[in-house]
Amino acid sequence: MKYLHLIFSLLFANLSFAQNNKQNIRGNILDKFSQSPIIGASVQIVNNATIKGTQTDASGHYILTGLTPNRYEIKISFVGYKDVLIPNIVVTSGKEVILDLTMEEDLRLLNEVVVKASNKANTVNKLASISARTFSMEEVNRYAGGRSDPARLAANFAGVSAPDDSRNDIVIRGNSPVGVLWRIDGMNVTNPNHFASVGTTGGAVSALNTNLLKSSDFFTSAWPSEYGNAISGVFDLGFRNGNSQKRETTVQAGVITGLEATTEGPINKAKGSSYLVGYRYALASVAQAVGVDIGTNATPSYSDLSFKLNSGNTKLGKFSMFGILASSSISIAGGNTGSLYGGKDGNDLSSNISIVGVNHFKQLNKNAYLSSTVGLNYSSTDQINYGSDRATNEYYSKEENNVAKTGYNFSTSYNAKIISKLFVKIGVQDELIGLNLFYRTKQNINADWKQIWDYDSYTNLAQVYAHAKYSFSDKLTLNAGLHSQHFFLNKSTALEPRLGSKYNLSPNSTFSFGYGLHAQMQPINVYFLQSQKTDATYSYINKNLDFTKSHHFVLGYDLQPFKDWRLKAEAYYQYLYDVPVNTFSSTYSMLNTGASFRTDLEDNLSNAGTGRNYGIELTIEKFFSKGFYTLFTSSLYD
Repeated sequence: MKYLHLIFSLLFANLSFAQNNKQNIRGNILDKFSQSPIIGASVQIVNNATIKGTQTDASGHYILTGLTPNRYEIKISFVGYKDVLIPNIVVTSGKEVILDLTMEEDLRLLNEVVVKASNKANTVNKLASISARTFSMEEVNRYAGGRSDPARLAANFAGVSAPDDSRNDIVIRGNSPVGVLWRIDGMNVTNPNHFASVGTTGGAVSALNTNLLKSSDFFTSAWPSEYGNAISGVFDLGFRNGNSQKRETTVQAGVITGLEATTEGPINKAKGSSYLVGYRYALASVAQAVGVDIGTNATPSYSDLSFKLNSGNTKLGKFSMFGILASSSISIAGGNTGSLYGGKDGNDLSSNISIVGVNHFKQLNKNAYLSSTVGLNYSSTDQINYGSDRATNEYYSKEENNVAKTGYNFSTSYNAKIISKLFVKIGVQDELIGLNLFYRTKQNINADWKQIWDYDSYTNLAQVYAHAKYSFSDKLTLNAGLHSQHFFLNKSTALEPRLGSKYNLSPNSTFSFGYGLHAQMQPINVYFLQSQKTDATYSYINKNLDFTKSHHFVLGYDLQPFKDWRLKAEAYYQYLYDVPVNTFSSTYSMLNTGASFRTDLEDNLSNAGTGRNYGIELTIEKFFSKGFYTLFTSSLYD
């Protein structure tokens, strides 16, 4: 009983180590498009009786010291730029607040223009026009049902739902979860979740440690041209840098995230280099280890290590290394075991994730920079399903599934503010995909094995894009771009135009429009399902499947009637075509897959399917102020 008391006490523990009750807010102020530092910008606290302010130095750095734990509102201003207002900054005694911000040039230079960061339409990605929202990790941890998981937080947004509470797959405006693209620090990743299965984008528990993530973007349609190989939505996440001035350590525990320790600090204070490391271990495994009966022998075991190393400023630019190393396993016994999850058949499942990337940022001049990323994206799943043979009353392995995917990623982009009104971004992405697929089944204990997968080789997906943002005035902005991708396995090619515009009707209201043609390859395992021919040889009928394609049309209206309230409405229409369906009469469509622990085994597919989604969404949101917040969403769709 004493062990049980200890574990439940830890659930609410959050230990931070600090020397005093005062704390700092600091960070860097950069130009939004050129990423060059803004020197001499004014940074002031505007909602506190104590007047506190400072200016940025030659590196764009600022610091506000000696702040009592509280919630603060900060205003940043500089001649020729729009003022930025950041509300609801939570300062605690145990941790410095690192707040890196960007400012946008004011094209009018007549009246004061304030960019309110409380407006969630202001995304991290500067090229987004519509159907995009930024969210902070504080929101992920605060919202009910978030479970410290960005995907579960997104399920609260308008037009987004979760098909199954046992997994964090998300359905965006009726699309399959497979249509979602995950990106971390500029690198496309397959599936950053524990208990992930091949051909899916979700899992039972997120492997993303929210203590390491910074504010990120979530797109639901018509996203900018830099994003490809997705037809449903995009999660664009980033790891924050560790504290470059002092060491900080946090220990905490949660029912879902488990036992957790995070540490960060400087490597070289002069250069601004730092480290950030977080480790988590499943609480259920700890409970079982100390003898606590949790109602089942099928204990989910999972752990993950996340990190980011930052070089700070060097002669060659800024380098950073980030990664996630994660493993998970569960064994569900068959027969009458008395286990909570026990059943007639048993199942052993394990998965592993290794995501490691290196990013390089180089300021070419005051108006242009180059950003490049190389990385490794590895995931594997091993699964054995057991059955009971009636004739012999014996258990046997009826399914053996071993899948490993290795992605070698490279991407680079050139970003330039040509003039104050025009910004361009040109980039290349390439992924060399290594596959090792082995899957076989049999009907009974004496039957021969039937081979479903037996493939070990490489293929390649290459993407290029160009995007331009032009501000005709302070009211009207146009985004236009073109994305292209080529799948070398079957020589499929897609050319995808993108267009978006925003018109500020008033300082508090905006009208937006977006269009995009998006294309996505099929889940990689689908191409290699093999069928046995009459001569005992095998063929890959699905190998020549083309991209699934989708037209997105969106109209939006955004109103912020009060400082801490927002109303957003969007109407959308999506037409999908070249969707894989069976070559014979059936109800199967690739649009209805991707939300289970089992993979599809449809080996007679052709790009003959179509689909459409259309609807209206409404969001009413009160941002956190005066001690409370609220989010109301409604969707009417077909």
